[in-house]
Amino acid sequence: MRGIIHSISQWAEHKSSWLVLFATSLALEIAALYFQYGMGLKPCIMCIYQRTAMYGIVLSALIVVIKNNGFTRMLGFAGWAVAAGWGFLIAKEHVGILNAANPFFASCEIVPNFPSWLQLHEWLPAVFAAEGDCLEDSWQFLSMGMAEWMQIIFAAYFAVFAIVFACRLLDKKPF
Repeated sequence: MRGIIHSISQWAEHKSSWLVLFATSLALEIAALYFQYGMGLKPCIMCIYQRTAMYGIVLSALIVVIKNNGFTRMLGFAGWAVAAGWGFLIAKEHVGILNAANPFFASCEIVPNFPSWLQLHEWLPAVFAAEGDCLEDSWQFLSMGMAEWMQIIFAAYFAVFAIVFACRLLDKKPF
């Protein structure tokens, strides 16, 4: 067991591991843009928030890919955890809106509520503008919609974070 913990702990020190995190999260962002522009599925505000959380994972991994040291890994871990956790909560809320008993009372905002210093929907409207309806759930795969899949994806990202981070702590390694 100690060997497995040590191996997983060492995994976090390799730039290639962070490159895998970067590549998978970036691939999901590219897929989101394909859904938006290739398939014509307009993102709602909840989708935009989930997209923003996924970009948080992309950037957290990119920091370590660019410069791999203890400080950048600590930043990478923190960003990864926050973005995956926040993304999961937003996806869970979106699933709740979709499954609400009375959809009239289950609605979401129209304009993103980004901080005044980070108006992504104004800076990059092609990526962050919310033009869709939160109740639209036409895309399905294996009987689950986009919000349900995103809930699973963010949970998986958070689970991998928790395992790797716990192994780092158990292996008594600095970040």
